[in-house]
Amino acid sequence: MNKKIKLISTILGLFLFLGALSYWSFDRFLPQTRAKVENKQLNASQNKTEEEKQQQVGILEFEGPKEEKCPINGELFTKEEKNIWKKRRPLMVMIENHKDARPQSGLSKADVVYEVIAEGGITRFMAVYYCNAVSGVKKKYDVGPVRSARTYFLDLASEYSDYPLYAHVGGANCSAPKDPNTGRQAGPCTTKKQAQAIEQITSYGWNNKGSWSDLSQFSLSYKVCRREKERTGEIKDTEHTMYCSTNELWNIAEKRGLTNLTKMNKKSWDKSFYEWSFGKSENNESLDKVKQITIPFWGDEDYQVSWEYDAEKDAYLRFNGGKKSIDFNNGKQLEAKNVLIQFTKERRSIDEHKHNLYQMIGRGKAVLLQNGVKKEIVWSKKSRKARTIFKDSNGREVEFVPGKIWIEVVAIGAKIEYASQ
Repeated sequence: MNKKIKLISTILGLFLFLGALSYWSFDRFLPQTRAKVENKQLNASQNKTEEEKQQQVGILEFEGPKEEKCPINGELFTKEEKNIWKKRRPLMVMIENHKDARPQSGLSKADVVYEVIAEGGITRFMAVYYCNAVSGVKKKYDVGPVRSARTYFLDLASEYSDYPLYAHVGGANCSAPKDPNTGRQAGPCTTKKQAQAIEQITSYGWNNKGSWSDLSQFSLSYKVCRREKERTGEIKDTEHTMYCSTNELWNIAEKRGLTNLTKMNKKSWDKSFYEWSFGKSENNESLDKVKQITIPFWGDEDYQVSWEYDAEKDAYLRFNGGKKSIDFNNGKQLEAKNVLIQFTKERRSIDEHKHNLYQMIGRGKAVLLQNGVKKEIVWSKKSRKARTIFKDSNGREVEFVPGKIWIEVVAIGAKIEYASQ
């Protein structure tokens, strides 16, 4: 009996000892273990993958007086901002406007936007980035959906540099039906020569060593452009999903020897660049006051564009297909200080691919809207590389209001609707 009691006492004592030892150990060492785990997690968050690091971009804030004029649209910026853009050259990006591509990203950051029909009455944008894009956005892939090149946009891009940075996803090119057995092209080219944008890019020297300014997505890495099918919260078809990073596009250009200088000839991009005139245009009482303008393009309601003048902002607010045009990056409605309608010769569906042509070289009529008034003006462009010049009825060059300029290229004879205040 005594032996059993003694055994039970021994076991109980051992149990209590081990329990006390366990408690002491957990109390002493667990906080250190927890701290190690937390430190490890902290280190992991600090040592993010390269992909995560690339996503860590944001809006830069600049302090100081805004006294530096942007040569593209006359808007004023700080000296810090100028120090960034002066090391670059303007960047042109092709952004689509199919109804399934909306809302687009990055249009609010462009200094100038050109809008022209691509095919089937669907317009396409060429956004010009230089000064306003310096501040950045929260998303790394900040522009898109990016689409293909067209020849008339090349005429416009050529105004912005000896070798302009031109971002796109392929483009109209010499194509022919494919042999069903070999998969090779069989027969003559079915694309009219005037519409062969890819061949024109090559002939302009934009693909040559030392002047490789063509930024076709096919030659770029995932780091620069990628597909984001669910970017807007809704799954999109593949053709509406390509987004690119303006910063990475400029980085690629720098690696190719194209900063503000063209490395091979040591010339600055703006050596022959012609700046438009800018000033605070007066609200002349003799001019027609216009509250709203509507551009039907080819008549499809989904692609009808209207601009409404906001007197408080002294800017025009954009609507497309009866809805506000929104920049997905910031949720803001697109606006412009100047809306210019440029009438030009249009040739529809010149080949079986239904390519269109717009005559950007030559001269014609135009309408400029700024400060809530409408001005009848004229435009002229002497050659592909020459700047398009806009003048009033007296032959004086017009002055744009500093800020975003949106140029709507439409066919001669297009029925534009103007509504007075």
